[in-house]
Amino acid sequence: MPTYLDFEKPIADLEGKIAELRHQGSGDSAGIDIADEVAKLQAKVERQIRTTYTKLTAWQRVQVARHPERPHAKHYIAGLVEEFTPLAGDRGFAEDAAIMGGLGRIAGRPAMIIGQEKGDDTESRVKHNFGMVKPEGYRKAQRLMQLADRFGLPVVTFVDTAGAYPGIDAEERGQGEAIARSIEVCLDLRVPLVSLVIGEGGSGGAIAIAAANRVLMMEHSVYSVITPEGCASILWRSAEKAQEAAEAMRMTSDDLKKLAICDEIVPEPVGGAHRDPAAAVKAAGDAIARHLADLENLDGDTVRRARRDKFLAMGQVGL
Repeated sequence: MPTYLDFEKPIADLEGKIAELRHQGSGDSAGIDIADEVAKLQAKVERQIRTTYTKLTAWQRVQVARHPERPHAKHYIAGLVEEFTPLAGDRGFAEDAAIMGGLGRIAGRPAMIIGQEKGDDTESRVKHNFGMVKPEGYRKAQRLMQLADRFGLPVVTFVDTAGAYPGIDAEERGQGEAIARSIEVCLDLRVPLVSLVIGEGGSGGAIAIAAANRVLMMEHSVYSVITPEGCASILWRSAEKAQEAAEAMRMTSDDLKKLAICDEIVPEPVGGAHRDPAAAVKAAGDAIARHLADLENLDGDTVRRARRDKFLAMGQVGL
């Protein structure tokens, strides 16, 4: 059974009726033709999905971005990257499974691929620490980006984290320094860096691998300095104000495109990427390939300067 979000109850009810009709039809020895009724209900479902997803609130976008059945970094890598060779460890402390990375070919181009992986069941979520990266994960990302820079390979990153791991052990190992250093490495690269926010882009945990020449966002992804719950807890002293916080933070792809934080919104299948993961992955691949092609003939100094200028220009008003 698919997982339905709170606001998808009308869709769930209609699809439940379709499932019930099909079950009745399959067990009916008289062979009653239910095809017409199913087709009518299916048309209603499609209209309901389209209507619902064309007027999502910011908080509903957050829910879609967190949907457990959305494709994760490993799905994008499996669907888009040929000859993927994973690379592990920070060469200093440990391997962090919340960051996947390695060499491969994307759109026919050799590249370094880095992604934040949340996991999609209990076992894998624990293994990948729910996508919350520790210092060794960011130091692994730094190592891989610097390796790509040394060999002149573009870097593609998939961003999907609620934020960096906030545990005491991570702070003891220099979480803040690791994030800051990762941002510095991103900005210093002389090779193209293209980042795609595929679900949640949370705080410095996200920008550590997303200070890129091109920042793309899946249509129903979100990108912000803090989670809505965290923001509400600080401003209103109550996580129950998360809906208001989501609206105020301007964290959707539409808002961030208007603010020039996001360079392109990658359209998702009607009803979200979780309803057709293969189509979502293909759309993402087409967008990434286009931006890599735009950047591949630029020299290193131009690539680095353009990236730095892009981030320096953010937030300037009337200058």
